[in-house]
Amino acid sequence: MDRRTLIKGAVALSLLPASVLIAAEILNGAGSTFVAPLYWKWADAYYRETGVRVNYQSIGSGGGIRQIINRTVDFGASDAPLKPEETQKHNLAQFPTIIGGVAVAYNLRGVKELKLSAKTLCDIYLGKIRYWDDERIKKDNPGVELPHRRITVVRRSDGSGTTWIFTNFLSKACPEWKEKVGYGKAVRWPTGIGGKGNEGVANYVKRVRGAIGYLEYAYALQNKLPVAAVENRDGNFVKPSLETFQAAAKNANWDPKKDFYEVLMWQPGKNAYPITGATFALLAKDEKRKEINKKVVQFFDWAFRKGDKMAIELHYVPLPEKVKDMIREYWKAHGWY
Repeated sequence: MDRRTLIKGAVALSLLPASVLIAAEILNGAGSTFVAPLYWKWADAYYRETGVRVNYQSIGSGGGIRQIINRTVDFGASDAPLKPEETQKHNLAQFPTIIGGVAVAYNLRGVKELKLSAKTLCDIYLGKIRYWDDERIKKDNPGVELPHRRITVVRRSDGSGTTWIFTNFLSKACPEWKEKVGYGKAVRWPTGIGGKGNEGVANYVKRVRGAIGYLEYAYALQNKLPVAAVENRDGNFVKPSLETFQAAAKNANWDPKKDFYEVLMWQPGKNAYPITGATFALLAKDEKRKEINKKVVQFFDWAFRKGDKMAIELHYVPLPEKVKDMIREYWKAHGWY
C-alpha cells in the first residue's frame, strides 16, 4: 500500500461519525513526520489484523513532545530524544522504534551525482555559498559540470526532529555552525525558505530549480529527488541507504537506564552515513494511563515482530533483536508488558 492510500485512509477515519469512532478502539499518537510513512503503514496492517485503529498525526517532533507532555495523546513520537533529566521532569518513558536517515536532496538538471563535504554543506546553510558553481562545491565534485545558478536553501519551518538530526550533525561536523547557530528542533536559520513537514521541504525542492533541502530519506525516494553523498567522520563521501544507516548505528549504546537516549549522527565508520537518526516513542508514566500504555505497547510489540519487512520497504532500518528485547524488559519494568 502506498503512502497516498494511507493518507486517504487517515482522512477517511477523521471524517467518520462520532458514534462509529466511539465504537472502535483507537490509539492516538502524534509527532515526527520523519517516521510518519512507516507508522501509517504499520497502523493500517495492525487494524486489519486486530481491529484496533492507530490514529497518527504527522505534526513534527516538537508538537509530539508537547502533546504527550500535555497528556492530549496516547503516545508522542520524536526524532530528538529527550535526555534522562527531561523524561524524569515530565514523568515520561522513552524507547526507540526505528532507525532512518536524513537525506540532502537537490534540484539540478543534468547533475546526477553530487558530493558535499561537511564544511561545504555547512557553508551553504550559513549562506556563505550562494551559487552552485562555487569553487568549494567544484572542489568536492571534480569533473562535474555545475551551473551558475543561485542556490535556494530549503529548511523546516516547524519544530522538527528532522531539523534536530540535521543541525546536530552540522554542530558536530562544523565548529562555526555550532558557535553561530547550534542545534535543536527549531533554530535561528541564517538563510533559506521554510517548508512545513518533510512533505513541505520535498515539495519546495521538487518545484524550485537550484534548490537544496534536508528531509527524511523515504520522502526523497517517494518524490524521486536525487540526493547527495555527504562526507562522513572518516572523510568518505557516503550516500544514504539501509546499509549506511546500519553502519552508523552499529556502535550505538542503547541504555534503558537513560531511557535509551542515544545520538547516531557523526558516528565513526568507513561506510557510516553521517546524518543517521532514530525515532523514539514517548509514553506518560502516570498510573491512570497504565491500561492505555499497555495497548500502545501491544502495537509497538506487534510492529517489532511483524513490521520489519514494511520498514525495509520504506527504507528504514529495523532495530536489532537484542535492542527490541531490551525494550521489552523496559516495558515489563513499568508493568506494561
